[in-house]
Amino acid sequence: MSLYRSCSFCVLLLTHVLSLVSGDTVNLTAVEPADRPALPSSPVFKPGSPGSLGLLASFPEDLEISSYCSEMLLLFGRRYDTYVNCLVPASRPVRVCQNCFSSYGSLREIYNNISSDQVGPGNESCGDSLLRSDRLMLVYQLYSNLKDLWGASSCERCITKGFQSLTNDTLYFMETLNQTNTCFQKYQQGNHTELCINCKSTYVDMNELYSRMEKNLTLCIDIEDAMNGTRKLWSKNFNCSLPREETVPVIAVSCFMLFLPIIFYLSSFLHSEQKKRKLIHPKRAKSYTSLMNIQDKRS
Repeated sequence: MSLYRSCSFCVLLLTHVLSLVSGDTVNLTAVEPADRPALPSSPVFKPGSPGSLGLLASFPEDLEISSYCSEMLLLFGRRYDTYVNCLVPASRPVRVCQNCFSSYGSLREIYNNISSDQVGPGNESCGDSLLRSDRLMLVYQLYSNLKDLWGASSCERCITKGFQSLTNDTLYFMETLNQTNTCFQKYQQGNHTELCINCKSTYVDMNELYSRMEKNLTLCIDIEDAMNGTRKLWSKNFNCSLPREETVPVIAVSCFMLFLPIIFYLSSFLHSEQKKRKLIHPKRAKSYTSLMNIQDKRS
């Protein structure tokens, strides 16, 4: 009996241990997800949170431009826009100097105020904040492109100082150009031979004026383009021509070079004939020998 009781006790003990082990496993499996630590949330950006983009776009107050510099920047933008809008319709035919010099003068004035560190209210300047505060230097690049365009057009030759008006030479050339174009329009419907005869004087005057302005360095892109267009009408469209004054000296020089070999050979021939005549002197030779004989006898 003692052996039977001891075996029964062992079986009951083993059954109890197995029940405890299986219960702990189930509990551990159920508790494990709850005990796992959660991932930390982002302290910078939370999706759906109001005002998150505004926080990214804000800057400290010491990096923001002042109200005075902001007004200067807006004024520069407006004048830049005015000048560009003037350039586009004046690009063909070219009238960038005579139509847009006023708007360029205004743009240059506001840029000089910014770049010269002119002091505004509160003893503040905008040169550093608007021109040199970043690598791109957008305001400087925008103005430099338009300044290079103005220089390539040579507009300063046709505009007075201070961008007040066109020069007298430019106004006089435009007046002569209008007279020539008026003559072209008057006779272009009829015979072009009549146009070449009646418009010759005004066309010649315009060419002479253009040549003088070219020597005096008073030509801008407007005058150059107008002269090129007028010459194209005169020669290509109307088939007119002008006798050039330099043709006479060119013909004279060409004739001289043509007859130069003839003159050279003719002079060589005459010179050789003269030498032959000098070599034949029989009478002088006899007199000279007789004189030598007389002198020998006397001696």
